[in-house]
Amino acid sequence: MKLLGISFGRKGRSCDIITKQVLLAAKEAGAQVKFINTIQMDIGHCKSCAACIAGRDRGGQITCALKDDYHILEEAVLDADAIIVTAPVYALGPVGQLKNFIDRFGPAHDIAGATHEQEKRKAAGAALLDERMFTRKYVGYISVGGAITHNWVSMGLPGFKMFAASSCWIPVGQMDVWDMGRRANPAFDAELMAQAGAFGRHIAGCEGKSPAAVEWFGDEGICPVCHNRFISIDAGAMADDVECPLCGIHGSLEIVDGKIRVAFSEKEQNRARGRWEGQLEHYNEINSMIETAIPKLMAHKEDMKELMAPYEGFEDTY
Repeated sequence: MKLLGISFGRKGRSCDIITKQVLLAAKEAGAQVKFINTIQMDIGHCKSCAACIAGRDRGGQITCALKDDYHILEEAVLDADAIIVTAPVYALGPVGQLKNFIDRFGPAHDIAGATHEQEKRKAAGAALLDERMFTRKYVGYISVGGAITHNWVSMGLPGFKMFAASSCWIPVGQMDVWDMGRRANPAFDAELMAQAGAFGRHIAGCEGKSPAAVEWFGDEGICPVCHNRFISIDAGAMADDVECPLCGIHGSLEIVDGKIRVAFSEKEQNRARGRWEGQLEHYNEINSMIETAIPKLMAHKEDMKELMAPYEGFEDTY
């Protein structure tokens, strides 16, 4: 197994140390390990140009048009068999550089769209997409925050989860590390370092296992798919219609002996965002939008200029 550890934190500090502890244990268990710290990397935000998708649909490879260090990290991710992602929480959720990478990597490497395109190319005998896109990688997450109370870092791990969803990679575990301010240095906390080592051995031991055979490492959460703690409840909603906001699946809530339980059917779990049925559902959803939008644009072809007139040059009015 080739295990990549990515730290989005400061060099030599908590995120780096915990990630390296995971990698050291995984290496002892037989994994080949690689470490990348991104703090000095230039990973800009997505410009919504859709060049990556356009290139794919025109017979090329999926390539971001922006020329920065994103491509270095993209290549490392594609080349790995397993990935551990560690990021700090400064303002309730993970640091923005991680979100920048997710925004640029996830939609571009959407497995449903890529699979559809690959099947077309195989039928036509054309050059294929990078086969690394279609490997099922194992992914683990570590959120690191300094706050004493967990509610100051509660959006940390949920902010990680779309990293693997679009590619339907296999989530294998997570660590939610907070109160780092009082710990001063993770190396001072033998229990934390032991947990990180156990995580590394767990990831190394996942090699060759199917999603169903992989045991989860860490907090089980409420959702059995993403192990998120959050549940969305609409005002006035029935107890049998609550939702995991990350997976987009519906479940039933009940209180047993004063404890909250949420049950998700197997059918709902299978249509979660990080699974094939969920990605295919979204792919078809996007195509249906195009089918609806194009006729509307054509219908307004003559009056489009007039409709847009109030907004042209608006920036010059400040």
